[in-house]
Amino acid sequence: MARIVRFHQTGGPEVLQITQERVAAPAMGELQVKVHALGLNRAESMFRSGQYLEAPQFPARLGYEAAGTVSAVGEGVGGFSVGDAVSTVPAFSQNQYGVYGELVNVPVNAVVKHPATLSWIEAAAVWMQYLTAYGALVDIADTKPGEYVLIPAASSSVGLAAIQISNLLGAIPVALTRYDNKREALLKAGAKHVVATEEQDLVAEVHRITGGKGARVVFDPVGGPTISKLAEATAQGGIIFLYGTLSTEPTPLPLFAAIGKQLTIRGYTLFEISADPQRLERAKQFIVKGLTNGKLKPVVAKIFPLDQIIEAHRYMESNRQIGKIVVIV
Repeated sequence: MARIVRFHQTGGPEVLQITQERVAAPAMGELQVKVHALGLNRAESMFRSGQYLEAPQFPARLGYEAAGTVSAVGEGVGGFSVGDAVSTVPAFSQNQYGVYGELVNVPVNAVVKHPATLSWIEAAAVWMQYLTAYGALVDIADTKPGEYVLIPAASSSVGLAAIQISNLLGAIPVALTRYDNKREALLKAGAKHVVATEEQDLVAEVHRITGGKGARVVFDPVGGPTISKLAEATAQGGIIFLYGTLSTEPTPLPLFAAIGKQLTIRGYTLFEISADPQRLERAKQFIVKGLTNGKLKPVVAKIFPLDQIIEAHRYMESNRQIGKIVVIV
């Protein structure tokens, strides 16, 4: 028997329930993991509230990221043994698997032996953030040294990962945040410049920072009307990634900027990478190397115990955090 988090209807954090369930043995192609820590993601709160890319099937589970030890190996699985320290990659549907719990089964393609230097807390805070940023900045945009990368919602875990990866590539990360109170933390996290969009002129500041050229890459999880300003701040021939829908307002097409600058405005999710075995393998190698040499280091904002999963989700939705929220199991 193990504690498992489920929900039976969409809604706020209060719909989450911890149940006691018997966990089946891992099926063919699966590993069973005894979970030590969970990393929380905005995608999970959206899934819980019915605002995600797929609708939950009840009684629903949730959760993409966990770190723990292999407790059983399914048929046909090689390369893993009981006792291995592993973490999970978002490479599955939450309607098929969910890692919020003490004991979980996951597909072997979504499991990585993380560097031994990572704590359980750090290992639970790796794959959603770094894989999301890697896919856009490295795999698709092929960001080069000296290029400017504009990062809205920069204090999120994915935003911080984008800052670190930009620096690793030799690019120049420009962090966007609503208010100036996060400026010092973002500079400390590696941002070369910070723009407080509610207190400064976003377009004018980016043009000042870039010498009038604009940013070649924009990595935006927000959408909404600010897309027009982001397009104005994008360089000729630049690319804007839309990978989230944090804004509740419509997202207009910045037609004149798109035509005049020959911009690429592109929808993106990390599943574009994690569903492709070859691209995922390259991503794993890049991220593990960065974690091993210390160029990539997860930033943890706050830690909760599993029995406070509702409070953890409430904190995530407060947007007060800088970095990842982790739940200890």
